[in-house]
Formats: sequence, structure tokens, C-alpha cells
Amino acid sequence: MKVDIRVYGLVDPQIAAGRSLADLARAAAEGGATLIQLRAKEQSTREMVREAKAIHEALRGTNVPLLINDRVDVALASGAEGVHLGADDMELIDARRLLGPDAIIGATLKNAGELPYLTSAPIDYACIGGVFGTVHKDNPDAPLGLAGLTALRREAARVLGSLPVGAIAGINAANTASVIAAGADGVAVIGALFAGADARAAARELRAIVDAALALAQAKSA
Repeated sequence: MKVDIRVYGLVDPQIAAGRSLADLARAAAEGGATLIQLRAKEQSTREMVREAKAIHEALRGTNVPLLINDRVDVALASGAEGVHLGADDMELIDARRLLGPDAIIGATLKNAGELPYLTSAPIDYACIGGVFGTVHKDNPDAPLGLAGLTALRREAARVLGSLPVGAIAGINAANTASVIAAGADGVAVIGALFAGADARAAARELRAIVDAALALAQAKSA
């Protein structure tokens, strides 16, 4: 597997409350986060590149990749391992051409109608959202809920095969196991990791829940 999406942490200045994003990312990685994304929609390009470089340096030695939300240019300038792109961002095929075959490229998946597009370029994972309501991102669409997640995950498996598919929005320690049971290969989280005082402990807790839930799901399917 090229990318491990089990515990996917999104660092954002809006939730950091003045704390260092690099320190938060490092703490989450040390606690068990498997992937980190920088999401900084309000920062200028220069600010975002500086932030990405600092996070990338902080993650050195952890084997945890850094992805950039939306911005292929920032990923290139900062040396990040890849990007996560939504429906309004750069075309996946163009991102792959610019970043090369070794980059990690992930894509948002909101409904089954988007699945044919996700087959148009080689991506490394998809992330279904939003599963639950969240205060960390404006979303005009109603939450999918667990039933909607299960249905879309099954359709994604039919179209995308073994591609890892995670889930995002409103996910926390209390509902992570149910999200994995609904078919997700991992969880993408913001507040559950970074809203509290100890990102390392939060990551450790989430990683334990995800690993146990994945093991249970594998045992049930055997």
C-alpha cells in the first residue's frame, strides 16, 4: 500500500489557536497518526509554503507523509509528499502530471456520481465526506450518516477496487469504531486530534480504536 490512511490528521491554523502547526503535526505523528495534511485556506501562498516547510521538517524521521490541501503549487514548493484535491481543485490528471508518479494524490468523494471521474487519473486514496456534521468546514450537503457511508463505500469498492477509502467530518473517538465498521479504511480528523491540549495522546487513542476496529472487520470478513 502506497499510503496509510488509518489516522489522517488535518492541521489547520483555525483550530491551532496560535499553537505551532509543526509541533502539533509532530506530536500527532508520534502518537500514531499515519498521514498529515496541511489545510490553510486563509493563508497567503507564501505563508502556506513556509508553514508546509516547517511541518515537513518536523515530520522528518517519522515516516509520516505530509499532504497539502488543494494546492499543488504549495506541495511542489515545500517538498511535501502530495496533495488532497476536491471537485473544484486542479484536475487529478494534471496534478499527477505535475507531481509525478511517486507523489501521493488523494481525492474527496461525496457521491457515487463522482466515481467515474476518480478513475480518470491514478489516485492513491479517496476520502468520503461528510459523514457527520462538523464545525470545521462549511458543507452545503446533508451529512451522509453511517448508512450513507456504507452504501457509498460499497459502490466505491465496486468501481475503485482495493483503493483505500477513508471518511471525514465529525469523526471522534466515540464514533470512530462505527465509521470503520461501516466500511472506512481510516478516519480523517481535525478536532479529534488537535482541539484538545494533547495531540499525541489523542492520536494514540484514535490509532488504538482504528486498529482494533479494522482487525474486527477483517475477522468478520474472513
